[in-house]
Amino acid sequence: MKLDWHWDFAFEVLPRLLWATVNTLTAAGAGYAIALVLGLILALAQRTNWRALTVIVRECVEFIRSTPLVLQVFFVFYVGPQFGINLSPWTSGLAAIGIHYSAYLSEVYRSGIDAVPRGQWEACRALNLPLRKKYLRIILPQALVPAVPGMGNYLVGIFKDTPILSVIGVAELMQMANTIGSENYRFLEPFTLVALIFLFISLPAAGLVKLFERRLRLAMGL
Repeated sequence: MKLDWHWDFAFEVLPRLLWATVNTLTAAGAGYAIALVLGLILALAQRTNWRALTVIVRECVEFIRSTPLVLQVFFVFYVGPQFGINLSPWTSGLAAIGIHYSAYLSEVYRSGIDAVPRGQWEACRALNLPLRKKYLRIILPQALVPAVPGMGNYLVGIFKDTPILSVIGVAELMQMANTIGSENYRFLEPFTLVALIFLFISLPAAGLVKLFERRLRLAMGL
């Protein structure tokens, strides 16, 4: 069977797909930044002496991890207005991605913190270091090394999950490909190009994460 591929059409739609790629990368980067900060907060909130707070945060994390991202996107965008939270599709998508992946990153942070040798904790206690200095100068730098692989995996995961935002009308890569296909009744070229774009971005990103991990280990003397 001959593949009905039209190079002229592929080159014609490529600029529109590249424009949508910028939106996709922006959504992935912004969502990941939210997840990094919120995930750390959730991880630290589970290490307090307040038992009630620890239990509540832990259950919230499990609830977020146990429900689909697409459901959370719908909830933020469609249900939020009923509680007075009116967000644009773009903001709703970023919030949903950030919250969803913050739950996963909180577990990555938690495992990294738990991997810090007990002697480091005892040294901080012996020196009577303030909580802020203990985490920022001693614990978190050491926890970052074992946490980097997981953090990198979720960075790539967020990028590959951005097509979910098309369900609320965000003009990301998959929605643009679908729009082009619907306009021209040709889906082979746009969807193939989308697959290649995801591949060409995901593979180098994974390689950069591994390179960063090696550099970090060398810097930490590991």
